[in-house]
Amino acid sequence: MTDEQFHDATLIWNYHQMDHEQRPCSAAIGLGSHDLGVATTAADLYREGLFPVMVFSGGNSPTTLARFPRGEAVHYREHALSLGVPDEAILVEPKAANTGQNITFSRELLAEAGIAVESLLLVSKPYMERRSYATCRRLWPEVEVVCASEPLELDAYIRSIGDERLVVDMLVGDLQRVIEYPRLGFAVEQEVPAVVYGAYERLVRAGFDSRLVS
Repeated sequence: MTDEQFHDATLIWNYHQMDHEQRPCSAAIGLGSHDLGVATTAADLYREGLFPVMVFSGGNSPTTLARFPRGEAVHYREHALSLGVPDEAILVEPKAANTGQNITFSRELLAEAGIAVESLLLVSKPYMERRSYATCRRLWPEVEVVCASEPLELDAYIRSIGDERLVVDMLVGDLQRVIEYPRLGFAVEQEVPAVVYGAYERLVRAGFDSRLVS
């Protein structure tokens, strides 16, 4: 990336993060992905006493099958157990294939377990906070939503993933979904500042487009 492209990517990275103050919630959902940092962060927040039970949600996708062959949620659970989270504090939802299903299937699982949810802590990849928030507000509007992710700056996250272009492609793709999904009924609408939208357009023109949806 050029310095200008990194600046644009940083604008989008910062926009994706909701900067919510962390506080106790009825339950948490760890959204499945390629990023094991989601499970690490969920375990850290559990140990801080922010929720009594968490759901790890996610099956497999083409981008996670090799990394998590038994499914995202299953591997997340195993990682959280290795970090000292007790088994009774973890529910596993192993079928979800997208964010909407993460929310819907986890909601059903929590209800089946008899857990009343008034507030929900969503744990996601850092650049997915805003989209997961918008999705949950659409599908579960009666709960109060707090977002959390691994506390990393963009350059540190790129180093952790090891693929600069892939990370920026994902930032751009998630912003496209923030923009487009409300009109499809998948999420609530959110304001995108002009400076962020301009950064998005420049990066798309520069070819950071492998995660765009048609």
